[in-house]
Amino acid sequence: MRSILTQQEADTLLKIEKYYRDDKQFTFPYCGEKLEILLYSNDEREEFIMSIESGRIKLTKNTFQTRTRRSIVLVRLEINGAPHRNPDGEEIACPHLHLYREGFDDKWATPLPDFFKNPDDAWETLNEFMDFCAVITKPIINKELFT
Repeated sequence: MRSILTQQEADTLLKIEKYYRDDKQFTFPYCGEKLEILLYSNDEREEFIMSIESGRIKLTKNTFQTRTRRSIVLVRLEINGAPHRNPDGEEIACPHLHLYREGFDDKWATPLPDFFKNPDDAWETLNEFMDFCAVITKPIINKELFT
């Protein structure tokens, strides 16, 4: 059974400064590829997984996500995907942001906040996403041709 976070725990985990602890470089995923990168809190008590996924058919579709405790989604940003229907029936257009909500996990989406300046630019948005997730030491991710 997976652990359930309180809202306060989830909010705290999202705000904790995260660090990439390796010197391996990555390439931005292309055409249905997915990249997962381990991040750690400064004291290394908490581990996070940041994933970057590109669309298979629609090359401008991207999903950026940060999880904790292996499977609990703290935040997911979706770009150029389908709209999302929240549990109350409200439809949220893409791009949108999913934040952990106690009792609902990542089932609620909100319109993309103004923090993200240009969601059509995947590279810029990835860097803003890392800032949003408090990634202090960022992994080196090289651009692909279509990034």
